[in-house]
Amino acid sequence: MPHLAKLLLLIFCLVLLVESRKHRRRRWTSQLDAPRASHIFKKNHDMTKAWRGKTEQLLRVDEHDFTMRPAFGGPAIPVGVDVQVESLDSISEVDMDFTMTLYLRHYWKDERLSFPSTNNKSMTFDGRLVKKIWVPDVFFVHSKRSFIHDTTTDNIMLRVFPDGHVLYSMRVTVTAMCNMDFSHFPLDSQTCSLELESYAYTDEDLMLYWKNGNESLKTDEKISLSQFLIQKFHTTSRLAFYSSTGWYNRLYINFTLRRHIFFFLLQTYFPATLMVMLSWVSFWIDRRAVPARVSLGITTVLTMSTIITGVNASMPRVSYIKAVDIYLWVSFVFVFLSVLEYAAVNYLTTVQERKERKLRERFSCSCGIPHSKSMMLDGNDSESDANSLAGYTRNQMVPEEEKQEKMVVHLAMSNESNSSRKRGLRGHVGLRIIQNTHAIDKYSRLIFPGTYIFFNLIYWSVFS
Repeated sequence: MPHLAKLLLLIFCLVLLVESRKHRRRRWTSQLDAPRASHIFKKNHDMTKAWRGKTEQLLRVDEHDFTMRPAFGGPAIPVGVDVQVESLDSISEVDMDFTMTLYLRHYWKDERLSFPSTNNKSMTFDGRLVKKIWVPDVFFVHSKRSFIHDTTTDNIMLRVFPDGHVLYSMRVTVTAMCNMDFSHFPLDSQTCSLELESYAYTDEDLMLYWKNGNESLKTDEKISLSQFLIQKFHTTSRLAFYSSTGWYNRLYINFTLRRHIFFFLLQTYFPATLMVMLSWVSFWIDRRAVPARVSLGITTVLTMSTIITGVNASMPRVSYIKAVDIYLWVSFVFVFLSVLEYAAVNYLTTVQERKERKLRERFSCSCGIPHSKSMMLDGNDSESDANSLAGYTRNQMVPEEEKQEKMVVHLAMSNESNSSRKRGLRGHVGLRIIQNTHAIDKYSRLIFPGTYIFFNLIYWSVFS
């Protein structure tokens, strides 16, 4: 029995010794692994876990009144601005506006947002913090519509530096008014401006300026428009005065656009010129072909009216004359005059035939010559041909019937020639034109094209 008790006591002591050695080994192992674990923790350190819920405390947002501007009561706070134009979306002549998408960035210093930092690194936030701090109240003057892009989230970025400098950036699309002058349309150039200004703070509280002068405006090289050539972008600034509130700093983004003319040459100028040239074809058509010349004249007049209506439908209803209006209306006048020219030719032909008929009836009755055998004086016969009959002797004028007919012609043309000599040289020329109405067409073939070419030379030299 005593031996059994000693054996149990010896076993118990051995067990205690083994357990103590295991405990010492585990503690020694944990001490060796502690520095390695600490290194791994530092390597994968997550700042969001360290500053969870502490951002506002770090920037001390709750300790300041951010409804007031920085350095309130002191000098005006300078706010630098730079812009990067992403796209120039559209230009509307009817509404007189343009649409532009741009990145608008503001730079200022707010010591209330300064924070301690060992590595002097900035902190970047999204639009949620913007609502809790002071930001410049810049707006677009003369804008019709504008919005901040919100896909997939609000396109707003806020970057705060340890010394309190702030960068505030946003992506904006704005539609603004552009006063256009269409007096040289479509050979015109337009200058439009996008204006930025503080809404509440005058120049005594906020000094708005271009951060890097003309270098503050950047544009994408791929910007292009279908109807315009973008010539240049540049920046300016000046003071704007409001009688009820005071002076404000205003920044301008200016850009000049020159219209492409080739589209209007194909759609407006060439068709109008072809219609004018088509109206001249009637001068080569026989004046007795009334349906052909009338239908040609009416067709060209109606076509010119359609061209004028189509051009004005896509333009604002301005109260002054445009360059394209001058060209189209002068072309319309040329077409209309070609119709009036044939009306004059037709009228004079009718008057001439009526006089010849009366003259033929009078001499046929007085000389006793049958009406069927009297010769009719045609407008194509010249006066010299008729007067040449006066030199014929009785022996040369055979037979009898032909002798009587030529006598009537000689008497009629003698009366006409005597009356023309009494009227003088001018009346004589006018009578010759009336006697031969085909001469009006001959003169028109030269006068109309020559005058129209002269008009084109003056037009393109003035407006080009």
